[in-house]
Amino acid sequence: MAERAGVKHAVAVANGTAALHAACWAAGLGPGDEAITTPLTFVATANAVVYQGARPVFAHIDGATLNVSPDAVKRVATARTRALLAVDFAGLPCEYDRLLPLARARLDRHRRRRAFVRRRLRRSAGRRPGQYDDSFLPSREADHEGEGGAVLTDRDDLAERLRAMRHHGIRYSDRGRPWRYEIPEPGNNYRLTDFQSALGLSQLAKLDRFWQRRDRLARRYRERLGGSPFVELPALTEGARHGWHLFVVMLRLERLAADRDLVLQALRAEHIGVTVHYPLVYRHPFYAGRFGYGAGLCAAAEAVEGRLVTLPLFPAITDADQDDVLCALDKVFAHYGR
Repeated sequence: MAERAGVKHAVAVANGTAALHAACWAAGLGPGDEAITTPLTFVATANAVVYQGARPVFAHIDGATLNVSPDAVKRVATARTRALLAVDFAGLPCEYDRLLPLARARLDRHRRRRAFVRRRLRRSAGRRPGQYDDSFLPSREADHEGEGGAVLTDRDDLAERLRAMRHHGIRYSDRGRPWRYEIPEPGNNYRLTDFQSALGLSQLAKLDRFWQRRDRLARRYRERLGGSPFVELPALTEGARHGWHLFVVMLRLERLAADRDLVLQALRAEHIGVTVHYPLVYRHPFYAGRFGYGAGLCAAAEAVEGRLVTLPLFPAITDADQDDVLCALDKVFAHYGR
């Protein structure tokens, strides 16, 4: 994985949540610190910050791409900001040409360890992810390794901390006598199993083929749905390679006599496995109660949350399966369309 991403180290861990936590831990995130992220992500992103005793701060998203807005990141950054966890929503790379300078400027300003955490292994504008100093990249290894994650970095010291963290914090002063070890600071049991590792390695060889299939399916969806009066498609970024981890549409509810949940129920009644990515993190009871977050915090994210629908997309889906999805959409929209 390190070779493929063009970095020195890929530290494998048990799952993506473990990768996020390990990255925050290795970066030294702790009580009193703040970490900026998007509200439109799976809750594990913010949980990794909370595990370290730090506070997650949510920045506005771009309403077109659904990725975090660099301008919003700059606005919410404070003297306590210690990390930026940027999420490539659905696989579309964030604006790293703007986000990375923000992270580096804060590193220079405070002259202490910082983290720039990036989810998903994607290529953006010809750059290899993980090639930047002080950067982490937790990533799924492939499409079918079962479960796993990794943190990628060029820094030897951080790689050493990460390897210790995934194994209870254990460090060996004498490799010839492995029964003698020390724990300078406690870690976790985040090791990836040999079975998962072997399966993940076998899938890495198929990664390009998996992506090509996802890209073709996504293009078919966009061709068929691009002119629909009932859905809006997230914008694409010129020159960026979309990973197509998900295929998400936004319903035009003003043209439907139904809300998003009713549309989801109707599609599921047609045996279409639709779902939602994601409920906004700060609206979960824990985040509302612990940090006092509430409605109105991120207006752009709240405007799209109730419109989001994720359609089935995975390498094994056939064209006929995808046609079934599109026919079901046509049927539901014909029934509820105004």
